Amino acid sequence: MELTLESLAARIAALEDIEAIRQLKARYLRGCDLKQPDVVRDTLLPRGAVIAYEGFPAFDDREGFVEVFTAMGCQPGVHDIHHATNSEIALTGPDSATGKWSLNFRSIIMAQRSVISMGVEYEDRYVRQDRRWWIAETRSHRTGCLIETVDEAGQPTVVVMGDPPATYGEG
Repeated sequence: MELTLESLAARIAALEDIEAIRQLKARYLRGCDLKQPDVVRDTLLPRGAVIAYEGFPAFDDREGFVEVFTAMGCQPGVHDIHHATNSEIALTGPDSATGKWSLNFRSIIMAQRSVISMGVEYEDRYVRQDRRWWIAETRSHRTGCLIETVDEAGQPTVVVMGDPPATYGEG
């Protein structure tokens, strides 16, 4: 491939788009962990975002998802940690891309005295509108689960190990 000013500019633009998508996903995950529904909302496509996470209700708009996220995840005593790795981002057009991510998820739920740890795989679709990238579709499936309860003395008991339960928070 011959290097020209145009080809270098195109390669740089592609790298900038991929980095912008990485930053978008990081902002989404950090918004979830820090209980920032407005940040989470601002990462999802304003009209028609699809959110379909295994074990969680499916949504075809961001407002319904943010409402449930706020009710479930933004409560005192709920501490979530989303660490996404192994990203594979592919530009599929000038204003579209796909992404795959591996997620190490942990949730500490004080009211239930439980700790939920899961391996999750995301498959996302991104679009550029109004000169910025958005999450247009995000789907996940769980690959493994460990749910523990912790008694008053601080001793953990394994409730689920291996296959994840049908819904989040069981145990």
